Amino acid sequence: MILAETIGFIAAILGTICWLPQTIKTWRTRETKDLSLSANLLVLATVALWLIYGIAIDAWPLIVANVISVILVGAIVTAKLIYK
Repeated sequence: MILAETIGFIAAILGTICWLPQTIKTWRTRETKDLSLSANLLVLATVALWLIYGIAIDAWPLIVANVISVILVGAIVTAKLIYK
């Protein structure tokens, strides 16, 4: 079980880190014309559902990763809406 949790946390870290550069770039440049609102809304819905699932099964790697992902993708969606 420890190996499975370790793999889960590594996957969670990598999956979460991938949103950080886009979020930072979007907020720094305020440039969102090349970002798809519909795609980012789908990603936001996906990570929110993974978060709910992680809470339901008490899986900390899923919970931690998806709380952070919801924040980062939510920030991208927010920037897209603000900086049209």
